[in-house]
Amino acid sequence: MKSKKILIWIIILVPTLALVGFSIWAYTPLGPMPEAIEALKSSSSVLVEQNSWIVFSPVEERFSTGLIIYPGGRVDPRSYAPAAHQIAENGILTIIVPMPFNLAVFGSGKATEIIEQFPEIDTWVIAGHSLGGSMAARYTLRNPDNVGGLVLWAAYPAASDDLSNSNLNTATIFGTHDGLVSEKDVLSSITLLPESNIRHMIEGGNHAQFGWYGDQDGDNPAEISREAQQKQVLETTLQILIK
Repeated sequence: MKSKKILIWIIILVPTLALVGFSIWAYTPLGPMPEAIEALKSSSSVLVEQNSWIVFSPVEERFSTGLIIYPGGRVDPRSYAPAAHQIAENGILTIIVPMPFNLAVFGSGKATEIIEQFPEIDTWVIAGHSLGGSMAARYTLRNPDNVGGLVLWAAYPAASDDLSNSNLNTATIFGTHDGLVSEKDVLSSITLLPESNIRHMIEGGNHAQFGWYGDQDGDNPAEISREAQQKQVLETTLQILIK
């Protein structure tokens, strides 16, 4: 009888402890760096609001294009604020989406909430970093009427998410020193994207410098500065946003 009670407690406690451990891991994300915190402040050209999402609205220009950003796995969404702020300065409504457990796999459909909230936007583009990029591609495949463009930052679609026959404007941006998403994996996935896909390789760029959250376990050291890598990310992303 005693051994049966012990077994019951084990059955109860093991999953509970596993869930607690997972939650602690998920809710201790990387970043943000001080530069990202600074980019969360409104400026004369961009209004920043933090509620369910982090919204960067151009102050003077009337925007008709919006960008939704899906963060990388276990990365604080605020870590993408510098890029979002700069994109908004170009007249693009830009929204970073916090994810459940800081993992986009648990919130791949969240773009729909945003699209419904901003009916004045004519064209939506989704950008995603790493896991966020894969989930952005999945959302795009499942909601073709909602999205006009897709930008993959150190990311690629899953083999089941074939977008090659779509009319999307797409771009793939990756670094040669990425230790978490290999150049081989990125290039082999290009066939899942439209022939018009823009492919931009950042010489010396790594995985973590797609955001502002510091170094990342398993990544390689970059051979260019974070500012230089971000400049290339921004320029290529804007090619999809400004047509």
